[in-house]
Amino acid sequence: MNYKMHLTPEEEEILNGGKGETMAKVMKTLVMYGDAFGATKMVPVTSKMGHLVTSFGLGVMQPVYDLMDQLIAGGALSSQKFSVDPKPLDPNVPSSFLKNIVFKKFMYNMQDSYDAQLAKLGLIDSKSYTCTCYMDEVGNTPKKGDVLSWAESSAVVYANSVLGARCNRNSGIIELFGSIVGRVPYFGLVTDEGRKATWIVEVKTTKKPEAQILGSAIGMKVMEKVPYVKGLDKWLGTEINDDAIAYLKDFGAATASNGAVGLYHIEHLTPEAVQQGEALIRDGAPVYVIDDAELRRVRESYPCVWKNRNAKPKLCFMGCPHMTLHQLIDTTERVEASLRAHGQRKVCIPTVFTAAPGVIEAFEKTPYAARLRSTGVVLSYICPLMYMNNPLSKAMPVITSSNKLRTYSTARYYTEDEIITMITKGAK
Repeated sequence: MNYKMHLTPEEEEILNGGKGETMAKVMKTLVMYGDAFGATKMVPVTSKMGHLVTSFGLGVMQPVYDLMDQLIAGGALSSQKFSVDPKPLDPNVPSSFLKNIVFKKFMYNMQDSYDAQLAKLGLIDSKSYTCTCYMDEVGNTPKKGDVLSWAESSAVVYANSVLGARCNRNSGIIELFGSIVGRVPYFGLVTDEGRKATWIVEVKTTKKPEAQILGSAIGMKVMEKVPYVKGLDKWLGTEINDDAIAYLKDFGAATASNGAVGLYHIEHLTPEAVQQGEALIRDGAPVYVIDDAELRRVRESYPCVWKNRNAKPKLCFMGCPHMTLHQLIDTTERVEASLRAHGQRKVCIPTVFTAAPGVIEAFEKTPYAARLRSTGVVLSYICPLMYMNNPLSKAMPVITSSNKLRTYSTARYYTEDEIITMITKGAK
């Protein structure tokens, strides 16, 4: 095989079949992929754990299952334990008889066998299904400078930006291969140069901007580029605390889904911006100013794809990406307060909060879990997007506080404040 990048003797051995034919094919794919992006070499994956996204148990993804069977049979197992995308189904989530037939018989009919494959390949455990694997309660939190082989756009942008780890936005299969070999091609966001900011974003709002809308605005403007955000520390502070974690999680997911951002820097807050400051900004970087009017413009640009835009919402999702423990506690208190204010005991729209299994387990140990259940809110570990992929779900008027879910489904976006009012008072 002809290739451009420099390989170590160990990498050459794998490529030439020294660890079996299957491993050779995996390495060949990574080398060809790296060559296509101008990678000069491979670098070791240094994080303790990986994070994968492959199929969600979708029946139409048979080629993926065939590939995973080949990897298992050939002994090409992950060199590290990994977490994986959330499960698509939960019997506790409101559904219907027909929806369940579509879910179980047609859409996600491969989930059980997919779970078995993941266990053989290196899944951490049965609680490792989440899009927020980096939460303390999950335990897959890389360190600054760690090189990752991760999939899932919202997890990658968080790890790169908030944790200072290094990972490109690649496909789930490429990241699976990187976890198997324990190496990834050296290009893009893995390199020092690739982490330089190519846009300056100046936040000049009169109040703390909604994370979802701000992230959406930036994503649509810069697309796959790296923004350096000034002025947001005025509202978030200069420490990565619980509030900042929740905000940046949702902000980053919006930048990644409404654009293709894999890394952002927040002045005086995120680790590389704290360490290097404006030295991170490339010469000639254009400036994007975001004020109140710009946020209104972005919000007003969101289309409503409901058949009847005045329909009463039938379901509400909060938690895409999965909610943090802090968010669950805070939102429980806010829902309770709003119910009291409106003279209600339970939410008037079926509502689902989603979080990682480990986060749910920690939440259940607090008094807030019983309090949340008493409001009628359902707590689940599913991926809301996978629920919305059901054709029968698409026809429903669903509301959400997630810009990611809005972008990829028919769900309609509202701010958290608006959502809480709607589910406790009733939407007109």
